[in-house]
Amino acid sequence: MTDRIAKIEVFPISIPREVPYLGPLESGNVQNEKGYFIRPGNNSVYHVSDQSVLVKITADSGQYGWGECVGFVVPEVAVAIIGELIGPLLIGQDPHDGVRIYEDLYNAMRVRGFFGGYYHDAIAAIDIALWDLRGKLVDLPVCKLLGSQRHDRLPAYVSGLPKPTIAERADLAKSWIDKGFDAFKFASAVSHDGIVAEMEALRKAAGDEANILIDMHWKFTAAEAIRLITRLEAYNLYVAEAPVKPEDINGQALVVRSVKTPVAIGEELRTVYEYRPRFEAGCMHVIQPEMGRTGITSFWNICQMAVAFNQTVMPHASIGVGIFQAASLHVSAALPNLVYHEYQHSIFDKNLRYLRGNMRCEEGFFYLPDGPGLGVEPTDELVNYLKK
Repeated sequence: MTDRIAKIEVFPISIPREVPYLGPLESGNVQNEKGYFIRPGNNSVYHVSDQSVLVKITADSGQYGWGECVGFVVPEVAVAIIGELIGPLLIGQDPHDGVRIYEDLYNAMRVRGFFGGYYHDAIAAIDIALWDLRGKLVDLPVCKLLGSQRHDRLPAYVSGLPKPTIAERADLAKSWIDKGFDAFKFASAVSHDGIVAEMEALRKAAGDEANILIDMHWKFTAAEAIRLITRLEAYNLYVAEAPVKPEDINGQALVVRSVKTPVAIGEELRTVYEYRPRFEAGCMHVIQPEMGRTGITSFWNICQMAVAFNQTVMPHASIGVGIFQAASLHVSAALPNLVYHEYQHSIFDKNLRYLRGNMRCEEGFFYLPDGPGLGVEPTDELVNYLKK
């Protein structure tokens, strides 16, 4: 008989950091009583800890799958959505019907106006857990379930240089090149001493062959972005990420038409319905789907649409324990148009201790974890934390 879904468990996660994401807080910038603060460089809210949401789905047989979604801002929202709405709807369903379940859950709230945001994040965690469970039930890794494993290892670019000065960030970039990586990204939101000056210093430190990306954090108008990217092109900029506000489709397309550097967008988008108008308008050269927002089913659909529009893929890697990171690597291993996968070293390396499995990133490459499903699951230390 086919296993049925018997139990859904959902857990908010908060893992302390010594240094906040993107680096030390700016002078005069302090966290509030809940641990949140706003970066003045991009007007975006962050938390001093690494926060996310984990889901465990258990079948009648006792086999289980793990999922995770982004939750770095108020993870309790996704927890409530899963616990009060989505979880009860799944009891008794066939875990092999994961794609149908994803589609049904998406459809269930469309007319309520919730076809993205926290609701879709919650679906993403469920979707990842179902793929993990199905892989374990049939004893296959997720990339094999997709029918298209193309890569055993995935080229990685280093994301973030969390040091307080340009000189220190340049030294850090050089250290990553010395470790065998050939690409890295710096964050304009914390380039307080000048973005062009930082790009010049990074190029000098890393050498002519390194691929340097910039995260522009949606902070510029199209005209400002075009002017800045054009100046950075003198230092052979590799990719410009998120140059204008995500709502500004016309501005995104104008930037693409006006610069020589490839433009990347998409970490904030969750479905093909959000990506399609941007494909059609020519808003980017590279897409950056975020597994912690899309889940495996939507991520795969988005990347298949990218093939039709001749776009390449450089998946985003957000704040999390590593469950959705493993899912992102598995789907990336199945893609014909993958260029790099983002390596958030200040998150990935620190939190890897909480997972069992041999997922790793070294000498410029991610390596897929072995085993069925995602190939990773929480350690006893993390499970004990979840039970508190």
